[in-house]
Amino acid sequence: MRRYPAFDPPEYLDWTPDPELIVSYRRRIEQDSRRRAAIESLAHGDLLSLYRDLLRTRLHDIGLKRWVKTGVISKAWLGTGEEAVTVGTVGALDRELDVVCPMIRNAGALHMMGVPLADLFRGYLATPDSLSGGRDLHIGDLGRNVLQPISHMGTNAQVMAGVALSFSNREEPRVALTFIGDGATRTAAFHEGANLAAVLGLPVIFVVQDNQVALGTRRDQHGRGDPGELGAAYGIPTWTADGNHLLDTWAAARLAAEHCRSGAGPAMVVARTFRMGGHATHDEREARTTFDPTLFAHWGRRDPIGLYEAWLLDEGVTPDALETIEGEVTSEMDEAADEALASRNGPKTFNTPPNVDPNRFGWTSSLAIRPI
Repeated sequence: MRRYPAFDPPEYLDWTPDPELIVSYRRRIEQDSRRRAAIESLAHGDLLSLYRDLLRTRLHDIGLKRWVKTGVISKAWLGTGEEAVTVGTVGALDRELDVVCPMIRNAGALHMMGVPLADLFRGYLATPDSLSGGRDLHIGDLGRNVLQPISHMGTNAQVMAGVALSFSNREEPRVALTFIGDGATRTAAFHEGANLAAVLGLPVIFVVQDNQVALGTRRDQHGRGDPGELGAAYGIPTWTADGNHLLDTWAAARLAAEHCRSGAGPAMVVARTFRMGGHATHDEREARTTFDPTLFAHWGRRDPIGLYEAWLLDEGVTPDALETIEGEVTSEMDEAADEALASRNGPKTFNTPPNVDPNRFGWTSSLAIRPI
């Protein structure tokens, strides 16, 4: 993937695959027979589709950072370095049936669920035709099975337990999935949601995105214990994953989804990763002075896109094929950003947000998502 000196973390600029990490990447796939079997079921096109979504997720963040640097927006909440958690887990779902509630850093979940890329940018611009009608940059689209992010992130667990309860009551083979940061696992709302899901046996996946930091506080400062053991407190089966290893995360989420869909109750996926920046673009420099440089160096070698590219090349995918996909995605992103800017410069009349129009969602149709 092309690197951008003005936007990428410095550790990514001259990135080359570490031979030891490439060996361990493959070994992690091979050491678990169930995960290996799941990954082997992926067709060639599926593998490239996941790559495309990784690029979209990274380039969306780069587009936002470009806007910050050029004064279009004041700041943005980015997930650079964490893309494999979003793409791996959402990619493991049935996106026609299942429902996702992302955090703001999981913006890739929206385009993976079918939300147009331009709508992701419109959310930041608060345009009249944005999914929130210009009211909030936390956007979702129930018509595409995406609940908008909730700032109090532990609350996602309660909300999505309620969504999963509706699936259970209607005996539908659907799964609800939400992301919880390591900081939010220390909130009462998370534990209440996890307990409710466990007691009622609800089909919900809690993805604990263990990115080592809660806003600006290191995990060893804001809590104790191993996040991988959280599920055990409620009898929730847990799959741990290398959050920078796309296929390991995908396989963990696929097994968790199969568990939920079988009627066996909730599941948890704990993905360890790291955010290669600050809480938002405004404090990236502060993050670099707050955290040990070796932390950035350690995770910088583990760029999830670079590692997946190296694996694809080792599997026989040609560099030309990857470059073609990158060129297509880059063009898509540029066109989406331009389309969003055109909305900002258009009429200023704010309309009813499209995501509360019942006709759009087809509430009366048995084929569309029903009230949840």
